[in-house]
Amino acid sequence: MIRKIIKIEEDLCNGCGACAEACHESAIQMVDGKAKLIRDDYCDGLGDCLPVCPTNAIRFEEREAAAYDEAAVKANQQAKKTLQGCQGHRAKTIQRQPNNTVQEQSMESQLSQWPVQIKLISVEASYFENADLLIAADCTAYAYGDFHRHFIRNRVTVIGCPKLDDIDYTGKLTEIIKHHTIQSITVVRMEVPCCGGIEMAVKQAIQASGKQVPCQIITISINGEILD
Repeated sequence: MIRKIIKIEEDLCNGCGACAEACHESAIQMVDGKAKLIRDDYCDGLGDCLPVCPTNAIRFEEREAAAYDEAAVKANQQAKKTLQGCQGHRAKTIQRQPNNTVQEQSMESQLSQWPVQIKLISVEASYFENADLLIAADCTAYAYGDFHRHFIRNRVTVIGCPKLDDIDYTGKLTEIIKHHTIQSITVVRMEVPCCGGIEMAVKQAIQASGKQVPCQIITISINGEILD
């Protein structure tokens, strides 16, 4: 059927996510740092997303599109609530006591934003403003057991692996530092040589930004210990 539906101009989208938050039908999602209309039948055509877009990247168009399906929207939203509920449950760790009994300890995720991969984040994301920034190599969270509480808590977290990603993070990190007030940067890397790429990218980004940002480098051993 021909009906009125939104159109998102990807080139104009700055990745702020305001439209996704404003869409009551969850028809818009952030994909690779850009807003996407994920299904035509989720969009009711009312346009609550239009006035919140700061770059005017969203407009109406009339085209062939599936009819709005309220039942599908509700099913999708219920599925998302179920998933969020599962993710919100406390993770449990087991500690072995001296008498060989086990004791469960609950730990809550300290992650404050999404996405976290350097390749996917938007340099315009508002959560970077006045942030204490954690830039971590992928493997560190697996090597260091108390990573969430020790490093992620109260920080904005971005992660990457310079060896597997095979890209230079310097440019993107420079833009983040240049366009936001970053209070501090903590770099957590592994002791292996390939992690030197993420440390070097951060140092070069700070220099290229022209700002003075306090930065500390923390190295984790392959045995999960913090090295001096």
